[in-house]
Amino acid sequence: MIALPLPLVLSLILGFLALRMVLRGRPVPMIAGLLALLALQALINALALHYTSPAARFIQPVTAMAIPALAWLAWTSDGLGRPLTPRDALHAAGPLLALALRWQGGFFLELLVPLTYAAYATALALTLNRAGPDLPRTRLGQGGTPHLLWGGIALALALSALSDFGIALAMAAGHAARVPLIVDIATTALLLGIGTLALAAERLTARTDDQDSATAPVATEDDHALMARLNDLMESRHLWRDPDLTLAKLARRLQVPAKRLSTAVNRATGDNISRLVNGYRIRAACDALARGATATEAMLDAGILTKSNFNREFRRITGQTPTQWQAAHRQP
Repeated sequence: MIALPLPLVLSLILGFLALRMVLRGRPVPMIAGLLALLALQALINALALHYTSPAARFIQPVTAMAIPALAWLAWTSDGLGRPLTPRDALHAAGPLLALALRWQGGFFLELLVPLTYAAYATALALTLNRAGPDLPRTRLGQGGTPHLLWGGIALALALSALSDFGIALAMAAGHAARVPLIVDIATTALLLGIGTLALAAERLTARTDDQDSATAPVATEDDHALMARLNDLMESRHLWRDPDLTLAKLARRLQVPAKRLSTAVNRATGDNISRLVNGYRIRAACDALARGATATEAMLDAGILTKSNFNREFRRITGQTPTQWQAAHRQP
């Protein structure tokens, strides 16, 4: 029986998921790239730890340094909807510095990797806290799930930093023989965790090119006027039927910045835009249920893809389950 090292198995799984994401069409670019990088890192770990490849050992910390940078770029571009700019090339400084230090070796490289992971984890957590309830490129109606997923990626990066410090302590305490096993288990678990969270975040992100423009005109309408335009657009175009509807897409149709639209909805309704859109969806679902549609038919026709989100929002708005509501309101 052929026994494959755990990191190699993980590499095959993550590589398959990244390839599947691309072949499926219109992938979320940076998240797909992050999965591919995680697969590469798992392969390098397997070659370095289990096959003692000198080349893999040499490149291992360099590719490891690219992971938090790419996770950050995935967050800002695929999460926040900010277009990539030439300035983002500065994030290549970490891997390049690791490559330079790799030729030198020594203490500074061992310290650089965990500090970099900790810095990116902190930056991601801080910007996530400031992002507000609606992420521009996340499908509307997901509640707090997207924030939890990106927060989980930030936590995984922080745990990676802690594990590196723990490895250093184990070596300092004279347990160097156990270090390969610790590295094997810790890195595999963290790569798997980041990959799983990234894959889940990708499923909630619309595969469109509707990123908010950095040069979007500043809105001059007051909040209620903008809300009236939004309601007219929703009623006339039935945009809520689109399961890939995002804050950025609505803002682009209204020719206002996404933040301006989100603020207007918050101020005018006291709620966020996800719940506003779900209100349209649940009202449409109620109409379908009253005409005799099944709950699944009503859910899909209203632009909601998951049963749990549909049931949660339906109960929040109507106070009943779809079955209960249909029993009381079905047309003869």
